[in-house]
Amino acid sequence: MTYNALTSVGAWWYSGLRKEANMPRTSPFEIVLSQAERAELESVGRKYTSPYCDVVRAKVVLLAAEGMDNREIGNRLDLPRQIVSKWRKRFYEQRLEGLEGRPRSGRPPLFSPRGRGRGQSRGL
Repeated sequence: MTYNALTSVGAWWYSGLRKEANMPRTSPFEIVLSQAERAELESVGRKYTSPYCDVVRAKVVLLAAEGMDNREIGNRLDLPRQIVSKWRKRFYEQRLEGLEGRPRSGRPPLFSPRGRGRGQSRGL
C-alpha cells in the first residue's frame, strides 16, 4: 500500500468517528415529575433567596422534564453537558433528595461564620 492509500484510509476512518461524535445524544434518564415535585422545583427555581446551586439544579430538572436534551439545557443555563447529565441522573435515581448537597471531603473550617468576631482581635 502506498502512503496516499494509507492516508485516504485513515481519513475515511477518522471521518466515520467524527460522524458518530456529532450524533445527538439522548439521555436514558427520562424525567417525569409529579405535581408535588414540579411545585417544589418551581418554588426553589423562583426564589431569590435560594442558594444559586439549588436554583440551577431545579432548573436543570424542570427543563429535562420538558423533554430538552442535555446539550440544550447546558446551553440555556450556561453549564457543561456533563454537569447537566449528572443532575439529571441523580434526580432520576433519588428524586428530590438527590438534588441536596452532599458532604464534602477535606478539612472542616476552623471557625464558624458566627464565631469570627469572638476572641479575635479587630483591627483599628
